[in-house]
Amino acid sequence: MELLILTVSLCLLMAAVHSAEKDDGAYSQRRWDMVESQIVSRGISEARVIEAMLKVPRHRFVHQDFRHQAYLDCALPIEMGQTISQPYIVAYMTELLSLNEGDRVLEIGTGSGYQSAILAEMGCEVYTIEIIEPLSSSAIAVLDDLGYKNIHFKVGDGYEGWEEHAPYDAIVVTAAPPEIPEPLKAQLKEKGRMVIPVGENIQELILITHTKGGIDEKRVTPVRFVPMVGEAQKHHHE
Repeated sequence: MELLILTVSLCLLMAAVHSAEKDDGAYSQRRWDMVESQIVSRGISEARVIEAMLKVPRHRFVHQDFRHQAYLDCALPIEMGQTISQPYIVAYMTELLSLNEGDRVLEIGTGSGYQSAILAEMGCEVYTIEIIEPLSSSAIAVLDDLGYKNIHFKVGDGYEGWEEHAPYDAIVVTAAPPEIPEPLKAQLKEKGRMVIPVGENIQELILITHTKGGIDEKRVTPVRFVPMVGEAQKHHHE
């Protein structure tokens, strides 16, 4: 426990020094409180995940009308009927990926761009796909303004992944298909990991690991995400 406290304290100090580069300062205390009460207290212990959650200004990814709620323990609505995930879920899914600096990560569902920013802060090369063009444009504007250079964008259906840049060290999916898309499994490196919510009325977060023996699937926890649309629905009904 003492080691965890020391690690977290160092992360807090590092983030406090650097966060001014990407924050107007008005929300820094709220973000600090969010990480302490919602992230660390629930068992997130990966130092680089904690640091990223402290540094990324979540309020920048939320509509002006909801910015006063940006650091609360809940998902929030964004444009086009979509949502920005609960902060803890973002941190938890990121930690499950066991990322290293320089990893190539595919994100299915850019949404607000918040998860993209967390991955980028951890030093990953991020390839993110969004099926709704206005959402992608909004995310690009915010992420460009924050100065991220290691995020690559594509407008399209994420069901087929982004084969041009495969294989990936990790894949994170932020919308729930009825079943796990086979193309995403195929684009995962050996020893790579994918975190994906799966299901319709009842959803579960699943951790997939590409092992020498094939694909290992582990059910992690019940979740609630917006459904994956497009090819995911067509394949389900075939």
